Amino acid sequence: MHTGDVQKNWSSRVVFLLAAIGAAVGLGNIWKFPYTAGVSGGGAFVLVYAAAVLAIAIPIVMAELLIGRRARRSPVAAFIKLAREAGGSTGWQITGWINLTAAFLILSFYSVIAGWAVAYVPKLASGVFTGADAALTTDQFQGLLASPWSLVLWHSVFMVLSVVIVARGVQKGIESAVKFLMPTLFALLLMMVVYAAIAGDMQQAVDFLFKVDFSKVDGSVVLNAVGQAFFSVSVSMGLLIAYGAYLPETVNIPRSAVIIAFADTFVAILAGLAIFPLVFGNHLDPAEGPGLIFVTLPIAFGNMPLGWLFGSLFFVLVVFAALTSAIALMEPVVSWAQDSRQLRRSTVATLIGLAVWLVGLASVLSFNVLADFKPLPFGPLEGKTLFDLLDFITSNVLLPVGGILIALFTGWVLSSDSTREELGMPEGFLFKAWQFLLRFVAPVALAKVLWDGMGF
Repeated sequence: MHTGDVQKNWSSRVVFLLAAIGAAVGLGNIWKFPYTAGVSGGGAFVLVYAAAVLAIAIPIVMAELLIGRRARRSPVAAFIKLAREAGGSTGWQITGWINLTAAFLILSFYSVIAGWAVAYVPKLASGVFTGADAALTTDQFQGLLASPWSLVLWHSVFMVLSVVIVARGVQKGIESAVKFLMPTLFALLLMMVVYAAIAGDMQQAVDFLFKVDFSKVDGSVVLNAVGQAFFSVSVSMGLLIAYGAYLPETVNIPRSAVIIAFADTFVAILAGLAIFPLVFGNHLDPAEGPGLIFVTLPIAFGNMPLGWLFGSLFFVLVVFAALTSAIALMEPVVSWAQDSRQLRRSTVATLIGLAVWLVGLASVLSFNVLADFKPLPFGPLEGKTLFDLLDFITSNVLLPVGGILIALFTGWVLSSDSTREELGMPEGFLFKAWQFLLRFVAPVALAKVLWDGMGF
C-alpha cells in the first residue's frame, strides 16, 4: 500500500477509537454545538441533533470506514479500486479528490484559528486578563488579528506540531499523540466542568442547554441540526477513509461508528457545561458565537479566583482538541501523496505541511493586510474575504457534495454482499435500514443543506 511504516494497522480498537473521536472532536465542539443548542431550543435541538446523528452521520461514518478498510488505500485510490471491483466507473474517484481538497483547505484555515488558541495560553497564564472588562478583551483579540506577524508565528507553531506527529507514522506518531492527548483532553474538560459548577451558574447553563422548547424548532433549526451532526463527526474529508485503511478486520465498524458519534456529542455537551456556567455566572452574553472563546470567556476567567490558571488550562484543552483534528485532516492527504509518489512519509508530511502553511497565509492576511480584499463580486460569494471564501467553499459546497457522493457510492455502487460482509451485519432489518438511510435519507438531507448553504 505505502512505503514506510504506514502499512501497520492500529495497535488496538481502543487506540483507533481515540484517534477517530479525536478527529471528530475539534474547535466546533468547544463553542459551536453548545451555542447552537442554546439558541435553538435547548433540549429540543439536542433531540433533533441526536436524530440527525442516527439518520445521517452514523450511516456515513460506517460508509467511510467500510471504504477505507475494504480498499486498504488512501481516499482517491480507494474509490478507484472499489469502483472497479463493483464494475462501476473509476470516475467515482472524484469523490476522493473532493474529500482531499476539503481536508487540505480546511486545515489551512483551521491551523490559523488554532493558532489563536495557542497564543491565548501564555496570555491567560501571565495574568493579562486579570480584572478584565469587555474593552480589554476586545482590544487583546483585535490586536492579535491586526498583527500578521503574530498570526504567522502561532499558525507556524501549530502546523509544526501537526507535521511532527503525522511524519512519525501511524503507530509512532498518531497513536502516541492520541494516547496522550485524548485522555488529557477528557481530564481537562471534566476539571473545567467542576470548576464551572463551583465558580459559575450551573443551573442557568443546564436550563439553557437542556430545557426543551419546541416552539424554537422550525425548518432552519432542523437544518442546522442536520448540518451540525454531519460536520461534527468529521465525515466527507477523507480522514475516516484514511483511518479505516489501518483498521484491523476484527473491529466491528457499526459499533465503532456509534461510539465515535456519541462520544463526539458527549464532548460537545461537556464543553457547554464547562463554558456556559462561567458565561452566565458573570452575566455575559452566550450568543457571542466564535467570539465567545476569545472575547467573552477571558472576561469570566479574569474576574474569578485562580482564573489565570483555569483560563490557561481551558486554552490548552482547545489546542489539544484542535491538534487531534489537524493530524486527522493531514493524514488522508499524506497517505494519498505516499500512494502516488512512493516518497518517505517524513518527506511527504513536511512538503504537505509546508503547502498547507502557505495557503494558510491567505487566511492570516484576511484579518489585517487583505481585510478589504473581497475578490468575488457576485452571488453568495460577494463581500467575502479570502478566509470567508475558504470557509464557505469547504463547509457549504465540498463537504455536503462529498457526503452525498459517499452515500450514493456505498449505497448504490458497492454490492450489498460486499458491504454486508465488511460491516459484519446479517441480512436483516438493521442492514436494510442502513442501506435505506444511505441511499435516500442522507443524500436528500445533504442536498437540502447544500441548497440552503449556497443561498438559493
